[in-house]
Amino acid sequence: MRVDLFDFDLPQELIALRPVAPRDSARMLVACGESGLEDRHVYDLASLLQPGDVLVFNDTRVIPAQLEGRRREARIGATLHKRLDLRRWQAFIRNAKRLREGDTVEFPAGVSAVAEQRHGDGSFTLAFAGDEPVEVLLERAGRMPLPPYIAGKRSTDERDKVDYQTMFARKDGAVAAPTAALHFTPELIKTLDARGISRETLTLHVGAGTFLPVKADNTDDHAMHSEWGLIESATADRLNAARASGGRIIAVGTTSLRLLESATGEDGVIRAFAGDTAIFITPGYIFRAVDGLMTNFHLPKSTLMMLVSALMGRERMLGVYAHAIAQKYRFYSYGDSSLLLPR
Repeated sequence: MRVDLFDFDLPQELIALRPVAPRDSARMLVACGESGLEDRHVYDLASLLQPGDVLVFNDTRVIPAQLEGRRREARIGATLHKRLDLRRWQAFIRNAKRLREGDTVEFPAGVSAVAEQRHGDGSFTLAFAGDEPVEVLLERAGRMPLPPYIAGKRSTDERDKVDYQTMFARKDGAVAAPTAALHFTPELIKTLDARGISRETLTLHVGAGTFLPVKADNTDDHAMHSEWGLIESATADRLNAARASGGRIIAVGTTSLRLLESATGEDGVIRAFAGDTAIFITPGYIFRAVDGLMTNFHLPKSTLMMLVSALMGRERMLGVYAHAIAQKYRFYSYGDSSLLLPR
């Protein structure tokens, strides 16, 4: 499909630079099948779901994965993308033309890394020096990797260490937050529990590739970056049992959705999963695992706009977004939410 079919005009003032407080007071646009749209709030979520439904969260934790350093006189920026082993990460590099294989980049606080290998997409393998865990080094030298559409408008600060982390964050490894879950609070969880709505967690370590624009003119020519994910067998069993009992599987965020779909066979059975996924969901995809999606509002012509269009239909989603813009919903990572129920 042509990428420009997923374009729309977004006023820059609708890009949220900070989250609302409390988190569950964010607005939520509800789209159910082909029926009308409802303007609600995240704290209404329990009343919009049914007892027996299951919300699936991503428990990845964002690490301070952005680094600023030098190779001799040249400034080098690095955004870690994907862990390769205990000391090596694949990273996207700013000013990459000044970096060669074998060069050492000196970061603050005595942290350094060797640029071991340049990859075909322009990224590098960085091998961090020393014996300390890389996570410890990043806490000293790194900063939270805010998306470019926020970082380009303001600097990262101490608030982001809390704001850009979900209440479910447990497992270090993401370089972007699973932002749909940023809206959840302990109070909202209590309301969902009382309604009989259960929850499960999986892990998908979101990579920096999620921020990259689609440069191809056709979706067939776009290559997704892979990300590592885990669904435990007991989690898969409980999800399958919930569906067999008539409950719906509602993915909280596109990261949860992509991993669930990666782990589900053509028979509709969700299976344990541990490994990489580069699943690219576009219109025409037949969903196997999920019955709905809670997600924020995405970039024009992005792979995530294509994903929600696959779930709801392209024309339907363009209408949803037109309504959101007219009603001044807040967009992107720190913005408002939507609940998409295709049937």
